[in-house]
Order: sequence, then C-alpha cells, then structure tokens
Amino acid sequence: MRGRKRIYYTAAQRAEIWDRWQRGETLEQIARQLDGRRHAVKRLIAASGGIRPAARRRARHTLRLDEREEISRGLAQHQSIRAIARSLSRSPSTISREIARHGGSARYRATTADQRAWDRARRPKRCKLAVHDTLANEVATGLKAWWSPQQIAGWLKRRYPDQPSRQVSHETIYRTLFVQTRGALKKELLSHLRRTRAMRRSRHHTLKSGQRGQITNAVSISERPPEVEDRAVPGHWEGDLVFGGRNSQIATLVERHTRYVMLLKVADRNTETVINALIDNANRLPRELYGSLTWDRGSEMADHCRFTLATDIQVYFCDPRHPWQRGSNENTNGLLRQYFPKGMDLSAVSQKELDAAARSLNGRPRKTLNFETPAERYEKIVATIY
Repeated sequence: MRGRKRIYYTAAQRAEIWDRWQRGETLEQIARQLDGRRHAVKRLIAASGGIRPAARRRARHTLRLDEREEISRGLAQHQSIRAIARSLSRSPSTISREIARHGGSARYRATTADQRAWDRARRPKRCKLAVHDTLANEVATGLKAWWSPQQIAGWLKRRYPDQPSRQVSHETIYRTLFVQTRGALKKELLSHLRRTRAMRRSRHHTLKSGQRGQITNAVSISERPPEVEDRAVPGHWEGDLVFGGRNSQIATLVERHTRYVMLLKVADRNTETVINALIDNANRLPRELYGSLTWDRGSEMADHCRFTLATDIQVYFCDPRHPWQRGSNENTNGLLRQYFPKGMDLSAVSQKELDAAARSLNGRPRKTLNFETPAERYEKIVATIY
C-alpha cells in the first residue's frame, strides 16, 4: 500500500501557518483553513520546535546576483580577475574564490552560483551553548533545579555582568531544547520545563475556563485599592486551588509584591474545609503581611464572609473567566505542575512535601524581581516589621 503523498507549502502558506500558530490556533484548525492535513502542519512546525524561524536575509558583505552577473560578463569578455574586482570594488581574492567555487572560468554561471550560495547558507551554525561547554553545563544545572530559561538567563547576567561568554538569552535556551539538532542540551531536560511538550506553544493557545459557582456578597476585583493593583505595598495575596487525581487538591497562595509562595494541604474542596485552612494560615502570619486576598469564583470560597470576620482580611473576586486577573497565582500554579503533575493524587502529598516545593519555588530568581528570589524579597519585608 502506497503512503500518503507528502504535502509541500508555498512561502505564503508557511507564513500563514506561523501567523495562525502564534495566534494560538491548534494544528487541526490551521490544517482545516489550508485544506491540508494535521501531520503536514505539525511536521513544518515541529522542525523548529514550534518556534518561528527568523526570515532569511543575505549577509551585507556577500556577493549579490547582479555582481555575479557582472563577473559572468567579465569572464565572457576575457577580462582579468583584477579588472573584474576593480569594476565591483571587491577584493581580487573574493572574485577568485567565487569563480573557483562555482566551476571555474569556463563553467561559471551567475544564476547557478547565486542559488548554490543561497542553499549553502542554510547550513546550521553552531549555537552558543554548543560552543561553550561551561555555559551549557550551568544552563543544564539550572534546568535540573526547575529554573525557567528566563530565570537562568537573568541569573547568569547578574552573576557574570562583564563576561558575555558566560551569558545566554532565554530564547537561545528554548531553541536549543526544542531544536535537538543543535546538540548542546539533552532532550531529557525538556521534562524540567514548566510545560513538558515537545513544541513551544503560543501564549494565546489556552485560557483557563469553566463553570464557576455563584458567590454571595462577592466584592469585585474592580473595588480593590490602587496600592494592591500596582503591587507597591506588600501583604496582598492571590489564591486558588490546584486539582489532582481522585478528587484531590491543594491551596496555593502568592504574595503580589514579593511573589512569595505558600502551599496548604486541604482534605477536600468543601468551603468549610478550605476556609478553615485559610484562617489557620492567616493567623500564623504577621498582620502587616496579610492585607487582602484575591480569589476566583470557585465554590470553595462561598463562605468567604466567615474568613473576613475571623481575620479582618478582605476577599476580592476576579471577574468570571478572567484568571489572568490573578496573574502571579496562575503563573505559580503552572510551575507547580513540575512538582505535582496533572492527574497525580495530591491527597498523598504531605504538608512537609508542600513546604519543600514552596521553598524550591521561593528560591528561584525571578525576572520581575530583577532576578532576586521571592525568599530574599520576603525576608527583607519581614526584617522591616521586626
């Protein structure tokens, strides 16, 4: 049985595929729009790890097609190499190598030489991590510690400010991981990324959604004071539940100013259980470090008035289906999947293990903190109180 015919896309079609991929469309949606097949679209995107290749451009110093045509005309008129070089304001050695590389004086053809040069320029150049072994080892160590590529890049820049060879951009790290032909980082390190897929996805690909309960007497996030919104004052938290297999869950809390994380074990998502856990946790913190709590509209917060009465902490609620209004908490919940993958039974995780995961997260350098760690920032705040 003959296999399916391979599909080839034009330059315009490839550009459209990448435009749609970056807008967050799925492989199926893209293929449907192009009357193609999902596997063909995936093959194109996966070749560069889901990262759009940079548009190809000729280097400024390389010979152009019109210059090669001038070389061809000069050879036909039996001009010397030096004469051709003078007419083009090029070095004679450049012209000599060009002719020798493409068949010699008798067989040189401008269009053929130009196409061969363009094709030869496709050869992949060695990336920075493949050239600098010490740098690659430091990046690998950071990944194994569950640091994101952006955190690694920022930490390296902060630690080696005057050594460019010891620095690398987060994009280079991503490209090296997703495009394995670069050969600098092992494929196994992909499992240490927050999202363990084999291709990089657009940030627009998915947004959390779902049915949310009706919360009585909910105070909208729009009524939250300005100092909470701009993160200028510490002590304002974002919270949510992260769910696992067998109807298990943990509560996550993130302080907006320092991005400090706390994880709480909860036996079930019943509002009484969750509110009791939040009250106990709030009572262990200095009052100056707990001014408000922002949550989504999950039914676990139905008894939020009891929490406010017991702690004097106001609870604000996000708009329905607007999880990005708790951006710090959503980001943290994604990071937690590195420690507690989807489907894992979280009821078997002890509070001690949750504390260890929180310490690990709080020890990661953060770009938004100028690559300090949340623990460092939080400790500075605590020191001012005591």
